[in-house]
Amino acid sequence: MPLFCFNTAADYLEAARQMADTGRPTLARLLAEEAAERMSDAAEAARILTEFPGSSLGQED
Repeated sequence: MPLFCFNTAADYLEAARQMADTGRPTLARLLAEEAAERMSDAAEAARILTEFPGSSLGQED
């Protein structure tokens, strides 16, 4: 059984919280950015990013 299954924003957010809880803030931020990007509600996306502070770590296209 895989450790993580990433199909929804909630999946990315749960993984981000687990990474934060285990002392991996950079990975947590990356996962949170992906979760926020998948949100249709801009306010909810912003809330997610405030939960995981830091600069954007994603690559620009």
